Amino acid sequence: MTSYSIMAQEFKMIAKTFMGLENVLAKELTELGANNIETGRRMVSFTGNQEMLYRANFQLHTAIRILKPIAHFKARSAEDMYEEVKKIDWSKYIGEGKTFSVDSVVYSEEFRNSRFVTYKVKDAIVDQFREKTGNRPNISVTNPDIRLNIHIAEDDATLSLDSSGESLHRRGYRQESVDAPLNEVLAAGMILMTGWNGECDFIDPMCGSGTLLIEAALIARNISPGVFRKEFAFEKWSDFDQDLFDKIYNDDSHEREFKHRIYGYDIDMKVVNTARLNVKAAGMAQFITVEQADMKDFEKPSAKSIMVTNPPYGERISTPNLLATYKMIGERLKHAFGGNDAWILSYREECFEQIGLKPSIKIPVYNGSLECEFRKYTLFDGKMKAFRSEGGIVKTEEEKREMAQKHRFKKNRDFKQRLTEDEENEEGDIRSFTFHSFEKDYLGRKRKNDDRPRERRNDRPRERKNEGARERRYEGTRKDFRGDRTKDFRNDKRRNKSAEQRRRLFEDEE
Repeated sequence: MTSYSIMAQEFKMIAKTFMGLENVLAKELTELGANNIETGRRMVSFTGNQEMLYRANFQLHTAIRILKPIAHFKARSAEDMYEEVKKIDWSKYIGEGKTFSVDSVVYSEEFRNSRFVTYKVKDAIVDQFREKTGNRPNISVTNPDIRLNIHIAEDDATLSLDSSGESLHRRGYRQESVDAPLNEVLAAGMILMTGWNGECDFIDPMCGSGTLLIEAALIARNISPGVFRKEFAFEKWSDFDQDLFDKIYNDDSHEREFKHRIYGYDIDMKVVNTARLNVKAAGMAQFITVEQADMKDFEKPSAKSIMVTNPPYGERISTPNLLATYKMIGERLKHAFGGNDAWILSYREECFEQIGLKPSIKIPVYNGSLECEFRKYTLFDGKMKAFRSEGGIVKTEEEKREMAQKHRFKKNRDFKQRLTEDEENEEGDIRSFTFHSFEKDYLGRKRKNDDRPRERRNDRPRERKNEGARERRYEGTRKDFRGDRTKDFRNDKRRNKSAEQRRRLFEDEE
């Protein structure tokens, strides 16, 4: 089969995300040119070709990982599952000398232990290789060549290739962290929910490690979040197309100018220094200013601005007087942010009550295991009657329709609901999409909106990000950022990642 025919094939994919971000992710996929998009619980299914798989990993802001289903079957017992997995020709996916691992997500009365499912899948694969070749592939938990994912909902099982590897929220720019850091995918989703794309200044008065600031800069400039990643799992697949991925990686034709400014503030100087370090590592210091300041001293910005912030909830970060903090936030918004919009993510109803302002919209979203709300406040000077008489809009028609959908919230919701450990780690539910035969349904289709010309950039070889390269991104062009390092050098840098860096990655669990 030629490389062109492989490129032309369309197949089913699943993008996992956090609860509450499904529609945002679906919109991103639509703009990317994906086909047959369907939203589910913490996931969005879609179809596309090999280029779409690469782009989904590289360009989506709100995806946690991208799966490529390879089999769907009924598993009513452990024996059923073993036999069905063994029917698959694993030599197509796991080459000689390659290692693999299996992740399991299980919602079933029959299969109560995800680890048992993992072992059963591994046994079926290993036994097939032993019977056919006399050899068995090795299993690697830390850095496998092939990552598999099995999802079981009652007796419905879906087995997929994991094309992402390490969770996509781990962008690669975070050098240091603070207590309870905001997940990068959630931060990007929050910003995209506001509709902001760089048309005015952006402010986070409680910026922590700077995640919202950096994600805002990426969105404002339309820079792919995968630009900082060291690797993706699909790069170890047998059909990996290096030239295609290099073209995607080096294409900066859709990046745009950002003529405004992003401001971050925090009361703790140590936190400010952490945010500055992360901003510099991301190469965004020319767009982002981080200063030490207490929000109680917040003054009205001179230019049109939007505020997006994630104040403490009193869960993982202790605050001497939590309710007083929210009362102060409301007072500053009312007296120093008129004419602008503010978006606040929080967990407790009593905290929102202390703000003392009526929200334009409330969006339910999970932050880790906490069932939170993301609320918009439209601020104006003077009386509401006068504001409306002058053409001011407190709540748009779309926001009114959204708020009218009562099913968006649980009845008698108390802001105390938590996900179980299995639910929090699941990342997505792939039960709700319809599995099709790839050979019958999707072979030969071309991806929509993909007829735009793309110049091959042989003079800009792809460079994986390391600390030195990150700083050059701030100083020079993208060509400077990538152009003078060899693949061998990059691999050496990856292997030499310090124990401290590995520890931080482990602590930043999705």
